[in-house]
Amino acid sequence: MYKVILSVLLLCVFTIYPVESIAKPVSQASEKAAQQVKLVKLNSATVEELSALHGVGEAKAAAIVEYRKVNGKFDSIEQLTEVKGIGEKFIQKNRSQLSL
Repeated sequence: MYKVILSVLLLCVFTIYPVESIAKPVSQASEKAAQQVKLVKLNSATVEELSALHGVGEAKAAAIVEYRKVNGKFDSIEQLTEVKGIGEKFIQKNRSQLSL
């Protein structure tokens, strides 16, 4: 008897609140997180855009822009290590946000 009542109760709950509506907050949170991860294009980013990277302040961002002015566009993300103060560890931490 209890199994029947429980089954009917669950059926009513899922009819009123479909599984999709319960899952939406999770997917919306995932979408917001994905939007926050913005790609920074090394060959065209401004100082402000570069400053959004982990471990980059205005001085380091300005150094990247200056390097780009003097040496031309970056051929690879790894070339970023030629900028004073930027090493492999920096690239590893920011690789998912970096593009050419």
